[in-house]
Amino acid sequence: MWKTGVCSVTFREKSVDEIIELASQADLHSIEWGGDVHVPPGDTSAAARTAEKTKDAGLDVSSYGSYYKAGVEQDTPFRTVLDTASALGAPSIRIWAGVKGSNDIEPEERQQVIRDIQDAASLAKDKGIGVHLEYHGGTLTDTAESARHLMEELHHPNVQLYWQPAVGLSLEERLDSIETVKPWIRHVHVFFWRGTTRYPLEDGQEEWNAYFQQIPDSGDRYAMLEFVQDDDPEQFLRDAAVLHKLLTPDRP
Repeated sequence: MWKTGVCSVTFREKSVDEIIELASQADLHSIEWGGDVHVPPGDTSAAARTAEKTKDAGLDVSSYGSYYKAGVEQDTPFRTVLDTASALGAPSIRIWAGVKGSNDIEPEERQQVIRDIQDAASLAKDKGIGVHLEYHGGTLTDTAESARHLMEELHHPNVQLYWQPAVGLSLEERLDSIETVKPWIRHVHVFFWRGTTRYPLEDGQEEWNAYFQQIPDSGDRYAMLEFVQDDDPEQFLRDAAVLHKLLTPDRP
């Protein structure tokens, strides 16, 4: 069953309360709280407060959108990210599969990314939290083939993938990419761009209908709005209405 949501990074300049209000106005199910602004890693008190506010508004926390980058040295260890996600009540954590694309990484670096993801997934599994990889350029999920290869190498039951339309590909290529990584897709980031220019989701209804038909809707799967034209709250509400129509065409 598809559930709807929004990524808080869509409105980085807005407060937690304002994002909750927007999500409620849009009649969404959930919020993915980002770790860059709204729920910083290590601030478990803020995470717990955000969790309580989200729940009080009748919304789910779909995931913790962290910026943990596997396989590289960074200031925040994964255990800190995990503790924050736990305080937030997040069922999953989004992390990034390194900082280099599949054609730019050395074999030893790739293995380090794999080991780090496996270690993170095992730690998270002990807390009942999944680990999901961002589907993004500049990482080992920059192509569907690389993402599939990575998931096969990881071979970890607690690792799954996000999916989003890759920039620069045709509709047919994107549908092929879904087919390539379909066994591992958990959640989807929803937006409509031409190149890197944002457009109303209404303009992309036909494409998104094709994507949703290609992705199985078994289990609790979140379709989360991410970024809107001109960062406009009114456009966000219109996009949310389109998302509802795509996922529940019989909705009044």
